[in-house]
Amino acid sequence: MPAELLLAGGLVVDGSGGPAVTADVLVRAGRIAAIGDGLSAGRVRDVSGRVVSPGFVDVHTHSDLTLLSDPRALSKVHQGVTTEVVGNCGLGVAPLAPGAPVGPIRQAVGYLDLDPAVDWSWPDLAGYLAALAAARPGVNVATLVGHLALHASVVGFTDRPASPSEVDRMCGLLGEAFDAGAVGLSTGLVYAPLPYVRDAELLALASVVADRDRIFTWHVRNYDDDLLDSVAQAVRVARATGARTQISHLAAVGRRNWGAVRRALDLVDAANADGCDIGVDIYPYLHGNAPLSQLLPAHIQEGGPEVWALRLRDPAVRTEVRAAWVDRPTGWDELTLSWTSRPAPDPVVGVSIAELARTTGVDGAEVVLDLLAELGNGVLMTAGGRSEEDLRAVLGHPAAVVASDGLALDPGGVTGAGVPHPRSYGTFPRYLHRYATDLPDAVRRCTSAPAARVGLRDRGLLRPGAPADVVVFDPARLADRATFTAPHQFAAGIDLVLVNGTVTVERGEHTGERAGAVLRGSG
Repeated sequence: MPAELLLAGGLVVDGSGGPAVTADVLVRAGRIAAIGDGLSAGRVRDVSGRVVSPGFVDVHTHSDLTLLSDPRALSKVHQGVTTEVVGNCGLGVAPLAPGAPVGPIRQAVGYLDLDPAVDWSWPDLAGYLAALAAARPGVNVATLVGHLALHASVVGFTDRPASPSEVDRMCGLLGEAFDAGAVGLSTGLVYAPLPYVRDAELLALASVVADRDRIFTWHVRNYDDDLLDSVAQAVRVARATGARTQISHLAAVGRRNWGAVRRALDLVDAANADGCDIGVDIYPYLHGNAPLSQLLPAHIQEGGPEVWALRLRDPAVRTEVRAAWVDRPTGWDELTLSWTSRPAPDPVVGVSIAELARTTGVDGAEVVLDLLAELGNGVLMTAGGRSEEDLRAVLGHPAAVVASDGLALDPGGVTGAGVPHPRSYGTFPRYLHRYATDLPDAVRRCTSAPAARVGLRDRGLLRPGAPADVVVFDPARLADRATFTAPHQFAAGIDLVLVNGTVTVERGEHTGERAGAVLRGSG
């Protein structure tokens, strides 16, 4: 176990939302031993003038495979994150039904898959968690069950409802994954084949979630013109089953939809007033990040990426897709390529679709169709079209917590290719620096509140006996430095990070320690 360490004289913000107090924090044997005045230890670190808080708990991440590529979690731990929850947006990597081929599902969740050298060989969620543990991650990791892997491995990639026996099989696999330690289920109803899922399947799976007191997180079906109907669907399932529910990265895309998030929050408030337990999360940026294939109509994506990429070479199909894009809520100038599966450096990365259209002499639709026909799911984008007022409305809502929707990246390694969304490097410092007006409440939204949402009852608070996940930051210097054009930059002002009592970041440098644990749900 790590040696005893005293953090002396800092401003302790314990994650509960209670007032900040100047106090010493004693860490011993990987846990918080005491908080108070006049404490002593053999090793003392003067942190006066600094904030001492729980490590940030990032409950919406996509580090499922990048943590196996580089377990240090550099982009996350350098911004103060000590716990990540993977398996979000339905894009998890387990479980798969016995005998289901990995290849098509790995292609379908290509958003996660930045390092082809990662060996995806686990048969189930227990095997995935074992692989994570063997990698010795630098942060604590819990996982949700990804609905895409569950559905695709049982039903496939065709547009049809699951049969009753297939629904039963998925429910059984979900229960087994909960037994293995999954903290919840996530869906992502924009990622094929999940757009083909009917309510009966969602209700059955949500009932398993509710029976096991886990969380059901939703990347809802649509975040632009049909946002309200999409949120209403999640609320309807929550009301019918009683499942604890989290609506992921709540935002309205496209200027014509600005203001819709307030009406979406009204739906959440009404359901919670009736006894539901629905939360939301958001990251403090006005751009999102997604596979470029998210632009395609759902029916075009039937069959999986290998099939639909070939389909896009058919002139009739391309004409159909172009017609569907005539009234898009965002312009081609608001979409920028952030990564491709081509060898780096790829000259199209970091360039908007509109600029590529100008330089190639074709229109934006043709640029996108050509990329998708060539690369399938192997191309990612950042996308704008959001409102600052909407963002602040969500950040200030009582049910909201902060989460990055990013990945643990190694800026000097294979996962550092491209120009990814800066949220992977700067979410929590950016929020605390730019948006927080009440520091104790802001820290709560980054620590104990998200931990409680996913049932991690021993994380997110500084209290005697708790694991010593701690971040020490200088409020005068705290800032995000990652940008959309230069994203691979660690945050400023993070002076010290402890993961389970082990010094992992010190004076802005990673120590090489990897003291994270695989966290499992219970109940």
